[in-house]
Amino acid sequence: MALGVGARVLAAQAPAGAGAAAPVLRTVAEVPLPGRASRFDYQSLDPSSGRLFIAHLGDGRLVVFDTRERRVVADLPGFPGVHGVLAVPALGRVYASATGARQVVVIDGKTLAVIARTAAGEYPDGIAYAPGARRIFVSDEQGGADIVIDAATGRAVGRVALGGEAGNTVSDPGSGHILVAVHERNDLVAIDPATARIVGRYPVAGAGEPHGIAIDAAGRLAFVASQGNATLAVVDLTTMRTLGVYRVGREPDVVAFDPGLHLLYVASESGRVSVFRERGKALALEGELQMPHAHTVAVDPATHLVYLPLENIDGRPLLRIMAPRGS
Repeated sequence: MALGVGARVLAAQAPAGAGAAAPVLRTVAEVPLPGRASRFDYQSLDPSSGRLFIAHLGDGRLVVFDTRERRVVADLPGFPGVHGVLAVPALGRVYASATGARQVVVIDGKTLAVIARTAAGEYPDGIAYAPGARRIFVSDEQGGADIVIDAATGRAVGRVALGGEAGNTVSDPGSGHILVAVHERNDLVAIDPATARIVGRYPVAGAGEPHGIAIDAAGRLAFVASQGNATLAVVDLTTMRTLGVYRVGREPDVVAFDPGLHLLYVASESGRVSVFRERGKALALEGELQMPHAHTVAVDPATHLVYLPLENIDGRPLLRIMAPRGS
């Protein structure tokens, strides 16, 4: 159903017969999480150790969950207002944006000891790693920039002005560029990590305050969620053109992609989790679920399990672990 001009805007419709079908995700475990019933944000999985790092924003702590044993192994303090988190197994380090302290905190991936803290603009949020340049890029949302950090030393070495509020920042393995969603401009900015300079600006047709991004590296696609108009855009990373735009839940936040099953998860502030299947260069809606505060999602590409930290279930936080239909 066409809902706009330019890029196609498609209404998210349930598959035929979905009312009688099994739910798109089934719960396989629920694990209580430490701390107060308060907000969570980004997650990052280290596949080498099986550790899932969860930003407990409301408690200013970093929760470390062992996905193999399904238990919490640490609840680290000292991350006020933590938003972004990124495990970099190649370096044996984890980077977290302590937004309340305007810092990025570097921790040892094994010992979980703090290695460094560095100033990272006004409102550090999303984090990406550029392996070729060995640099960390951090969305300074309110500062309208990406902060550049030397991954080895943990020190800030530059700032890339974006011309608008920074949404999430991700690394594109195909081009080697860093991609940033810019809210007011409704575009993706491409940064050369070696020079820390903008090498391209690409409008995302149909977007409204783009924020969350996920990459299909093999398929050369980017999936961009817009908070302002509850849409998800599919962008061809070869041409940087928008191929289609799809309806999702109100204020979509975190986007996760499972390359093995070609499944895309979009978690929204409204609590709606939309599940799409990638079909060539387009998406087909597999189904949707509603759960409280489900605005952050992570997926393990090896097991295909989906992780949803929920801030308040009967007065306590928990981690809901789910599996896709048919698995």
